[in-house]
Amino acid sequence: MLAIVDYGRGNLGSVEKAFRRLGLDALVTQDPRVVLDAEAVVLPGDGAFHDAMQNLDTLGLIAPIREVLEGGRPFLGICLGYQLLFSESEEFGQGKGLDLIPGVVRRFPRGLKVPHMGWNQVAHSGDLAIFSGVPAGAHFYFVHSYYPEPLDGTLQVATCQYGITFPAAIGRGNLFGTQFHPEKSQRWGLKLLENFAALVRGQRA
Repeated sequence: MLAIVDYGRGNLGSVEKAFRRLGLDALVTQDPRVVLDAEAVVLPGDGAFHDAMQNLDTLGLIAPIREVLEGGRPFLGICLGYQLLFSESEEFGQGKGLDLIPGVVRRFPRGLKVPHMGWNQVAHSGDLAIFSGVPAGAHFYFVHSYYPEPLDGTLQVATCQYGITFPAAIGRGNLFGTQFHPEKSQRWGLKLLENFAALVRGQRA
């Protein structure tokens, strides 16, 4: 079972629907026990970083998320759920994230229109498992005003250009994160989710 973490942020139904189309038993949940027992976890979301962290804490979901990641189960953070994986964010003043990936979430530089919204190209070198079969330069759908700046040199990174070059996606073992919304990115977004689903099935073998 794939747990989609519901902490009151984002359109989780579209994520659930996408995975169900791929044949995975996906469940939107706020239950820490369900997250702990899941084969894989997806952390989606939109909105404010600090509000999201507060909601995760209030719902008792921070410890289960950490345990899932420490156990090496497949994990996918999407948009805000991707940013929450990092150490801290400068959104509305400095605040702590899940600190699972060293780095800071920063606002796009002045002079750029924010949010960065719409379709943009993502470059990758073929080393990220979730990009298998996805061409370098494929377009994905973005909506965000902040981007992560990782300090971990071991991360596999796919990049996007919007005034600056930022990490549009990362990977480390079975941990993945995307700044774009794969569930809204049509053909290549569905292919990326299909690749993640294949990793989940591979854990059962």
